[in-house]
Amino acid sequence: MPDTRSDYLRDPAAIYARSFAIIEAEAGAALAALPAELRGIARRLVHSCGMTDIVQDLAWSGPVARAARTALDAGRPILADVEMVKSGIIARRLPAGVTVRCTLGDPAVPGLAGQLGTTRSAAAVELWRGDLAGAVVVIGNAPTALFHLLDRLEAWPERPAAVFALPVGFVGAVESKEALITAGLTVPWLTLRGRRGGSAMAAAAVNALADITF
Repeated sequence: MPDTRSDYLRDPAAIYARSFAIIEAEAGAALAALPAELRGIARRLVHSCGMTDIVQDLAWSGPVARAARTALDAGRPILADVEMVKSGIIARRLPAGVTVRCTLGDPAVPGLAGQLGTTRSAAAVELWRGDLAGAVVVIGNAPTALFHLLDRLEAWPERPAAVFALPVGFVGAVESKEALITAGLTVPWLTLRGRRGGSAMAAAAVNALADITF
């Protein structure tokens, strides 16, 4: 049997170029149907998961890419639901002074979760309020975080600049994203219908913002 381990691309630039060439070959028509400002994000989302068919499941409202980039350029923070999202966001691609915050590990969260009768991921959203106005919200794991955010946006006057909602899983992921789609928010948002999503995809959406030109 031949040793195929020696026959693979090693050059990072060539791997990157080949990856995006495949994405264009398999999803080019679907990408072309998107608004221009979302195509770069969609490509990065596909690249992060290896599934070209996700493009058709994207849903959005408002100029989400422009709103998020404008907020980051103004130094507003990114609020992430889990540390994996925070770790996946490439700091060097962010404007100077932008911080990525995840409150899930805050010592107050377990107690809040008990008081509210919910998950720690949802309770951690309670601690976003002081930074929420004008922030970029990125949810890549917990449907309960998205549900809780939607609940709080009905009561809180603070509004984020943009929401990237890509929770993943079998319980609540579909429903939380549909709740976002039907909520009638004036805040620009992007989501992916169905069970698919995850921290890598959520971080990829933010990382793509650095490449977008307006």
